[in-house]
Amino acid sequence: MRKAVSQQGPYKSMALLSRLVLLSGINTSQATESLRSDLAGISKSEFEGLESLAGKNHVLVRAMKVVRDLAHECRDDTRQKWAEQALEREKSRIENALPFLYAICNELKADGEPVAVMKTLDHWPDFGSDLDLYTNAKPAEVISLMMRKFDSKLAPRSMGDRLACKWNFIVPGLPELVEIHVGRLGQTGEQFQIATTLLKRTQQVSINGFTFCVPSNADRLMISTLQRMYRHFFFRLCDIVDSASLHESGNMDYESLRSGAIDAGIWEGVATYLVIVSDYLKQWRGVGLDLPVSVCSAARFRGDQIYFANDFLRVPILPHSAMLYNVQLARLLQKRQLLSGARLGLLPWLATAALIGQKVTGSDKGIW
Repeated sequence: MRKAVSQQGPYKSMALLSRLVLLSGINTSQATESLRSDLAGISKSEFEGLESLAGKNHVLVRAMKVVRDLAHECRDDTRQKWAEQALEREKSRIENALPFLYAICNELKADGEPVAVMKTLDHWPDFGSDLDLYTNAKPAEVISLMMRKFDSKLAPRSMGDRLACKWNFIVPGLPELVEIHVGRLGQTGEQFQIATTLLKRTQQVSINGFTFCVPSNADRLMISTLQRMYRHFFFRLCDIVDSASLHESGNMDYESLRSGAIDAGIWEGVATYLVIVSDYLKQWRGVGLDLPVSVCSAARFRGDQIYFANDFLRVPILPHSAMLYNVQLARLLQKRQLLSGARLGLLPWLATAALIGQKVTGSDKGIW
């Protein structure tokens, strides 16, 4: 990985967090003495910074369980208590959100339309920062249901939200926003292809006694790719760990993934995403992913182009992400998906407006 920032400060915290999370689910006897030493020397303010970084990267539970267990082994009561308190805070947040998520899904289904939970549950035992859903119901019906059943209010919509066909709801008693995607996916709603089949391929997961429908493994990877490689241009650490778990579970159908991604015009982006995940794992645990040749040959760049800044692992927009955008647009037009191509063609203008708004007002709200 590129070392575009100092090895001290925030990058040092990200390095420590990466080492901790890659121990998650593994016997802590494999922790190195240097990791134990780093944890033993961490101050209260440094720990709070690590907790905040873990929360932003949706790995707080996984990281803090390792900190707790290592501190217990080292008889470090102070840091064990810090970790337990962090876990308790996150547990309370999740236990408050899950019943809301279950109730909203049930109400949408009762209204006659299937619904899938996207991204929010992908990080389990960690949890997303909002409640993210997909449905094919009519927007007016979704809005009416959310207001009638949950006394919710619509959050202000940006131009990007309108193009993407998504609505955010503020629900009393729920700190997280409820984000509902209707009929389309992608930053400009260009991904009608993935959206049309997503609900046909869902799978069920049971979490804390609640059962939810979530996208198939292949769809999860495509949705993550759309979010990271084509929209936000950064990875959270959870993206690395979650995608690695999907691959290493042995339940990933790469032929299905390749076929679906080609139809959506994002195969090169999916392949690049997976190679970045593999390279990051190799850097921090010594072993990457055993990816199919078809994935490696389709990737447009590797993990050495990724750098850490502002709490996340960043993907360079120029020329890297711009190249993937151009390929996606060309693929959609070649397949005569003209409406999707027209929507995607608005993305550079939207991004430019957001950049200008950021420079002038300090915020891209209302645009991106």
